[in-house]
Amino acid sequence: MRILLIDDSKTMRNIQKSVLKQLGYTDIEEACDGQDALNKVPAFKPELCLVDWNMPNMDGLTFVKTFRQQDKSTPLIMVTTEAEKARVIEAIKAGVNNYVVKPFTPDLLSERITETLAKCGVGS
Repeated sequence: MRILLIDDSKTMRNIQKSVLKQLGYTDIEEACDGQDALNKVPAFKPELCLVDWNMPNMDGLTFVKTFRQQDKSTPLIMVTTEAEKARVIEAIKAGVNNYVVKPFTPDLLSERITETLAKCGVGS
């Protein structure tokens, strides 16, 4: 499964990559912001995106809205420090399939990925 990690923090991408590898996912592409991610989507064709909210150039919410205009089905999980209910609702309305608040445990990220893929009918 091709997974696109979108986060401006290299450390956070490394943590997520480590969790994904433990889960058996090895086809991982990284992007440092929403614009970088949009540039990589056509060639990489992700089957799942993990998106940070707060990033320079293009934030995660703008990425989600832009991405959803061309792709309605690829599962998107917002992985962010934004924990307010209004923000969660805003992200879901924009098109994310699930939400993980940082800091998270590897188990929680694993759970969210598994339930998101099941909900979206995507085989891992």
